Amino acid sequence: MEGRRVVGKDAGALFYPTAPHSCPPRLLAQRQQHSFGLHGVACVGTEAHLSLCSLEFYRANDTTRCPGGAPAVVSCVPGPLYAASSGQRKQQQSKPQGETRVRLKGGAHPGEGRVEVLKASTWGTICDRKWDLQAASVVCRELGFGSAREALSGARMGQGMGAIHLSEVRCSGQEPSLWKCPHKNITAEDCSHSQDAGVRCNLPYTGVETKIRLSGGRSQHEGRVEVQIGGPGSLRWGLICGDDWGTLEAMVVCRQLGLGYANHGLQETWYWDSGNITEVVMSGVRCTGSELSLDQCAHHGTHIACKRTGTRFTAGVICSETASDLLLHSALVQETAYIEDRPLHMLYCAAEENCLARSARSANWPYGHRRLLRFSSQIHNLGRADFRPKAGRHSWVWHECHGHYHSMDIFTHYDILTPNGTKVAEGHKASFCLEDTECQEDVSKRYECANFGEQGITVGCWDLYRHDIDCQWIDITDVKPGNYILQVVINPNFEVAESDFTNNAMKCNCKYDGHRIWVHNCHIGDAFSEEANRKFERYPGQTSNQVI
Repeated sequence: MEGRRVVGKDAGALFYPTAPHSCPPRLLAQRQQHSFGLHGVACVGTEAHLSLCSLEFYRANDTTRCPGGAPAVVSCVPGPLYAASSGQRKQQQSKPQGETRVRLKGGAHPGEGRVEVLKASTWGTICDRKWDLQAASVVCRELGFGSAREALSGARMGQGMGAIHLSEVRCSGQEPSLWKCPHKNITAEDCSHSQDAGVRCNLPYTGVETKIRLSGGRSQHEGRVEVQIGGPGSLRWGLICGDDWGTLEAMVVCRQLGLGYANHGLQETWYWDSGNITEVVMSGVRCTGSELSLDQCAHHGTHIACKRTGTRFTAGVICSETASDLLLHSALVQETAYIEDRPLHMLYCAAEENCLARSARSANWPYGHRRLLRFSSQIHNLGRADFRPKAGRHSWVWHECHGHYHSMDIFTHYDILTPNGTKVAEGHKASFCLEDTECQEDVSKRYECANFGEQGITVGCWDLYRHDIDCQWIDITDVKPGNYILQVVINPNFEVAESDFTNNAMKCNCKYDGHRIWVHNCHIGDAFSEEANRKFERYPGQTSNQVI
């Protein structure tokens, strides 16, 4: 995207990098001497490649140099994903733009994924009936990529959840938006998520994968991370400090190398030989997980500060082409929420597992009670790989009181927030039993906790935490009446890799009058439009909490 593509008006394609001068591209092209291979190039604009356009070849002995014309110069504008830096990306985002109504989910690489569209403030998928390359190209161009390389059917990029908005989309390829193409509105009975449409877009070559490499691993998908630094004539390879290195940073490395998702981000790599590379050249790396390359992440710059020195404590990754993707069934939370005043003598086990508010420690045990906001949560795996706990079964912790194994320290966070985001109560759910409660019709259960069985959630299955299970609550004993936000976050510490972390949080409006509670407007964090989210944060008719 940084270079320019030069195409003769009656000529073939030539490519050259951005030149360090201020001469206008067309004047530069006129000064240079070119030989042409093509002329009479006429494109409709929907072609995936120049070779698909109508064109003619110059004959080998033709000495004419483009009579009556000159090489045409095309300057490409970077799409949103290819902003040169995070600063430029923020600047682009701050410009007033129309709301995005198309997105890609579940793809292992940039420019690919399940196509989802926004309708009536709700994201939904597209049925793959009559889905073709022309429609896929409209999606790719709308998102700032090139034309489509492949139109995918049969939920090749994983199944969505919820609404299916469109079917039989028929595009000419010239439309500025998928919504401009003729289509049918359908109901869930007409099409299933096993028919979700996807795309793979043609992407510009950026060369970012040449600035990084993996070494010492058992395969090309794993190893110690090495980065290239320095300028022309002084380039060298070095290692990254392992301090605070985690899943989000590993995701960026795997994406930059074109290796898909991160299974693990490792802070110790002593078991992988680094060869002759021993110098640590980067530290303090902190990524959001959405960057295209490590140089877009925050880090210490030229100053290296590493708490643990030596090649033993340098960053490593294990990448995979597939990953899990957890999604909470938000409607069930809304339907099952209620308040229970539970006697203290029934809460000893919960207190042992730190599932009550701090004030419970000074309560008059076993007399009195705690007020609990209870609800059921159903967590689906919509990804393309099973969700497995980070720790192996050899390190699971047995809890005698409840009679079960913990395979993760924290699986879910529950919070009660004021409308301005201040936390007033919290809860958590340890993954005491991560298993397949139910599955889609064509999927078999694989994980069951009984008898020290394997824990996990199979693709196409979901784990149900019932409202009547210990710790499936928030202790709201100390919460005053008012209007609040209920927030649930799955896999909050990114302990297990997923293909998409943006859909791990759910929010609900919550009104508490001191006796009863109303939970409504529950939605996944990225499920609503920007405008709907802005209205949600302000809370209808509410500026501050007041006692009712």
